[in-house]
Amino acid sequence: MEQMKILMVCLGNICRSPLAQGILESKVNPSKCFVDSAGTAAYHTGNAPDPRSIAVAKQNGIDIQNQKARQFRKEDFQTFTCIYVMDTNNYRDVIALASDEKEKGKVQLILESGEDVPDPYYGGKEGFQTCFELLEEACNRIIRNLDHAANGF
Repeated sequence: MEQMKILMVCLGNICRSPLAQGILESKVNPSKCFVDSAGTAAYHTGNAPDPRSIAVAKQNGIDIQNQKARQFRKEDFQTFTCIYVMDTNNYRDVIALASDEKEKGKVQLILESGEDVPDPYYGGKEGFQTCFELLEEACNRIIRNLDHAANGF
């Protein structure tokens, strides 16, 4: 079976999507599933994740400090099997770059409820903990779906 490739997308690729990437990476077999993250905006290209994202990940046994922010690009539709976005604005921005229905079909909101993962950037560290908890729950669901679909991720 071909390696599953999953992309996590938020606005700047320094808070939510690096956390989602780190959480999912900690749960998958890297030979069967590759996980990356990107932002719809290029504000932070080349930067490490926000120190508060690094801290909340570390508190939960996950190291994301070596990730580097990058902007989402059209080619990502060809590279990735699934593209999970953190909120409806990210969804709109990514879908706008899709060339066809197949590409649009790869994009979905990460929360099963269809709600946004709140952007913790302008808040305190409690917001990062809430963000982590929401993303961990979402990643657990993604893993269950992958296991069900392919047995053994």
